[in-house]
Amino acid sequence: MQSVSDAAFNSIDEGEGVWPSHRRKILDWLINETRDERFIDNILVQMCERLRSEGVPVARATMHFRTQHPQWLGARLLWNVGMAEAKIDTFGYGVEKTPQFLNSPVNDIFSGATEVRKNLEGMREDDSRHRFYDDLRRDGLTDYIAWPMEHTLGKRHIATFSTDRPGGFLKEHVTFLKDLMPALTLVTEIRLKNILARTLLQTYVGPHASEQILAGATTRGSGATVGAAILICDLRDFTTISDHWPRDDVIELLNDYFDAMSEPIERHGGEILKFMGDGMLAIFPLTDPMACRNLLTAIQEAGVAMATLNERNARDGREVLRYGIGVHVGDVMYGNIGTRRRLDFTVIGPAVNVASRLENLTKEVKRPVLLSKAFVDMADCGVGMDSLGSFPLRGLGEPVDVFAFPMTGNQADPTSALRSAAPA
Repeated sequence: MQSVSDAAFNSIDEGEGVWPSHRRKILDWLINETRDERFIDNILVQMCERLRSEGVPVARATMHFRTQHPQWLGARLLWNVGMAEAKIDTFGYGVEKTPQFLNSPVNDIFSGATEVRKNLEGMREDDSRHRFYDDLRRDGLTDYIAWPMEHTLGKRHIATFSTDRPGGFLKEHVTFLKDLMPALTLVTEIRLKNILARTLLQTYVGPHASEQILAGATTRGSGATVGAAILICDLRDFTTISDHWPRDDVIELLNDYFDAMSEPIERHGGEILKFMGDGMLAIFPLTDPMACRNLLTAIQEAGVAMATLNERNARDGREVLRYGIGVHVGDVMYGNIGTRRRLDFTVIGPAVNVASRLENLTKEVKRPVLLSKAFVDMADCGVGMDSLGSFPLRGLGEPVDVFAFPMTGNQADPTSALRSAAPA
């Protein structure tokens, strides 16, 4: 399709003729033909390509969104002419205090401006945003314009458009783009709310559980029985620590502990289902044939991370943290449990109870990690473990054979167990 020429745009009567058909074509596409497109960045790319095909000389476009993410304050989607995919950049908390952000047109829009327009060809050297605009001009752009996308309840996001056309955008181009903003706002809000729902669920219940919930597992009692290696971890003496340390220090210490423990678990395919005060419940589904060995690797790496954390705590005059881990394997019921209105997506069953009792037993036997014989047999790592004998566990009928990592000096060493479990 050939682009509409500048001459054609200059001759357009906004009340009739060519202009309404071009505007209607892209509006119809935004409203009716993007319903099956899940990702905002794909919509941005397709929209810019359609704009160019209709004679609007967009050479660069961005969308800026504030997100509700535990790591990121916001994200920017960037398209430049010729790009088949948009570039996505995320920005951490604190970026809003930097000079680069404070002196940006994006900050103007977030602060309440309804439009920012800049003629890049006629830019003065003393412009306060000289560096940002100069980068655009160096890329051959001649005009820049930004507008807010007003989502529900005052949530403000931003769309920007730039052109490389000599003389910048025509008035008709600007009108064309501005007329798209209500539809673009609606389309992006729907996608952004879907993203936020997915992000919040992943943040609070984990990736697998969130997918189950989004797929419709929202009724009490819904779920399935799955085989899993189960890990339950608990921090020792946390009550004493929380009684004697300032609140902010306790929260930071607890977060550091969870980082050390959680990152190896998630990196090796485990799913953290619950944080329980200073405790944690995670599973490694047995659909992965390496689940048990992955769990052992995660424990090893978590131990290294905890040792590093404790070295730092000791230097800073903070408490050295100790923990206990119980590990078992078996079938668990995985699904929704709770009241009619408030549900928890978790796992229950005898196998979970065994892991919990083993974690509690670490206090008695003074070993940080205890594993059931059932897990050791499935992981085929018994040669590298210390057999501690059979223990009666509260609430369980038969005693459970218990294993621990071998001791090296004053520490349990998971590496020997991993070496013995490694394939020949």
